[in-house]
Amino acid sequence: MAVQLNAVLREAVEHIGPLPHVAGAVSAVRRRARAVLADWNVHPEIVEDSLLVVSELLTNAIVHALPPAELRLSYSRGEGPGTLRVEVTDAGPARPEGQPPAGIDPDEHGRGEGIVRALATRYGIRVHSGGVTRWADLVAA
Repeated sequence: MAVQLNAVLREAVEHIGPLPHVAGAVSAVRRRARAVLADWNVHPEIVEDSLLVVSELLTNAIVHALPPAELRLSYSRGEGPGTLRVEVTDAGPARPEGQPPAGIDPDEHGRGEGIVRALATRYGIRVHSGGVTRWADLVAA
C-alpha cells in the first residue's frame, strides 16, 4: 500500500551577527537587520515592529549585560506570511539583580519588556551556560 504525503514547502533563513558593546552599536545593527529583512522579503506588516524589538533587546544587552552579545534573526515561512524570530544572547547580568546601572534615570528606562510583549506573538528568556537569550516571535496577521 502506497502512502502519498503532501509536503508544504518551507523556506527558512538565518542571520547571526555580533553586537559591539559600544555607543552607536544598536543603530548600526538595526540598519543591518533592516537590510537583512528586506533581502528576505519579510512581510511588511511585521518589519517595523521587528526592528523595534531588535532595538529593545539589543539596548537591554548593552545596558544590563556583559559582553559579548549577538543578534540572531531567523525567518521561516510555509504557505502563510511567515514567522520572524529575534534573539539576542549576552553573557549574563552585568550587576547584581535590582542594582540599576550608574547614570541611568529609572523613569526613562524599564519599558523594553513591555514593548516586546506588546509587539510579539510569543516571547521569552532562556538562561543557559553561555549566558542569557531573550527572544521574540513576530507573525503577520
